[in-house]
Amino acid sequence: QVQVVESGGGLVQPGGSLRLSCEVSGSMFSIYAMGWYRQTPGNQRELVAHITGSDSINYADPAKGRFTISRDNAKNTLYLQMNSLKPDDTAVYYCRVLAGTGDYWGQGTPVTVSS
Repeated sequence: QVQVVESGGGLVQPGGSLRLSCEVSGSMFSIYAMGWYRQTPGNQRELVAHITGSDSINYADPAKGRFTISRDNAKNTLYLQMNSLKPDDTAVYYCRVLAGTGDYWGQGTPVTVSS
């Protein structure tokens, strides 16, 4: 089993920055990919950024050039640095962990971009 806990969301003005964190614990040995997703009311959860065990990274188009996914293996933590935030980035952001033991999600952390 893998436990996933996100943090770092909040209210930020347009043009501002936030860094989301995703702390992972449990059966770490079987993890092969991790990612950030987001969801707004009435819409499907969508990919923001994804990183594999070999550090292959991909970003959804809205995130390219503004968001950076990274991880600290020593801290078992995944990050999402979000810069130049726009109102359209308002959503609940979720961390996803793909492991040999299953597909795990955190509870989500809300991000609101508003003046």
